[in-house]
Amino acid sequence: MHGRRIALLGGGQLGRMFIENALRYDVEVHVLDPDPACSCAHLAHRFVQGRFDDRDTVLRFAVDADVVGIEIEHVSVEALEELERQGKTVVPSPAVLRTIQDKGLQKAFYRDHGIPTAEFALIAAPSEIALHPQLLPAFLKTRTGGYDGKGVMPLHTLADAARAFPGPCVLEKRADIARELAVIAVRTTDGRTTVYDAVEMVFDPVLNLVDVLIAPATVPPDVKARAEALAVQVAEAFGAPGVYAVELFLTTTGEVLVNETAPRAHNSGHFTIEGCASSQYDQLLRIYQDWPPGDTRLPRHAAMINLVGEGGTGPVDLQGIDAVLRIPGTFVHLYGKRETRTGRKMGHITVLAGSAEELRSAIAAIKAACRVVPRAPLTIDEERR
Repeated sequence: MHGRRIALLGGGQLGRMFIENALRYDVEVHVLDPDPACSCAHLAHRFVQGRFDDRDTVLRFAVDADVVGIEIEHVSVEALEELERQGKTVVPSPAVLRTIQDKGLQKAFYRDHGIPTAEFALIAAPSEIALHPQLLPAFLKTRTGGYDGKGVMPLHTLADAARAFPGPCVLEKRADIARELAVIAVRTTDGRTTVYDAVEMVFDPVLNLVDVLIAPATVPPDVKARAEALAVQVAEAFGAPGVYAVELFLTTTGEVLVNETAPRAHNSGHFTIEGCASSQYDQLLRIYQDWPPGDTRLPRHAAMINLVGEGGTGPVDLQGIDAVLRIPGTFVHLYGKRETRTGRKMGHITVLAGSAEELRSAIAAIKAACRVVPRAPLTIDEERR
């Protein structure tokens, strides 16, 4: 079962987990990334060092591929469009990716397709903030290039416009958020859309990264159903095969709003590796190969705890792993990154449990035990040994 040859743009941890799944099928995956020490470099069937946002580099890299995929959005859409014209399968569709890459186009897409999202305005320069006082307090988001909280700043009053990004930007009215949710939607090549259970994301307030993810989300059944229905609506509006990670806000008044979408595997879907019969990575491979979709059911409670670097930069020291491995139903994923730094995603831990109470206890134990910090330099005596 060799299947179609896959060219993957991006060699980070998402690509690593994709390859780990693909190896079960003996599928050939080639990877392009600028970092020779990236997470995929030693796992790919073929690794090429190069820029995935450079049109000519991407075209040369993918010349012999049957399928072209991504694990990061910041790639050359022009190259993907040309590869699609050449008859290659490109997932996500370049048209979808062009919309997703620009937060302004993405927000307008939701509005134009009747998908509920926070009120917003598109502005070209900070001076235009004053034209929309009804949106304050707000978040200002750069239209391109932002990720993991970068390219986002809060604006409380018009006076804050003095420190605003130069533009163009999205000015988005701040929603009063009760919970942050996410749903992974899978749209197959024959137009069917299925979803995984809605999950709850708990963010680190300083780093603005997901700290803990709980599956299924601890929300009323009607809220869960509305979140999952919105994810289906988003995938069907885009209308192209792929995996869509739809991030949502549950407001204090009970509204469910779409925040943003990633047209790829996503941090909010890592729990599916052990939690479901077919993970988000398995679903993506099935789409690439035009195979039937997998089973998205979640038989048990699950949580994912991100392992994020703290305490500065240096060689990796993973502390407390012995204690974690003693906790039943626990699975450790390390991303193969040689250097840790504060705020860098270094791995994650998944835990499965029979009840919500058991899950909460395991989460607390893992968070108390495990840290990723720079390794302390050796003492003179240690070096002599």
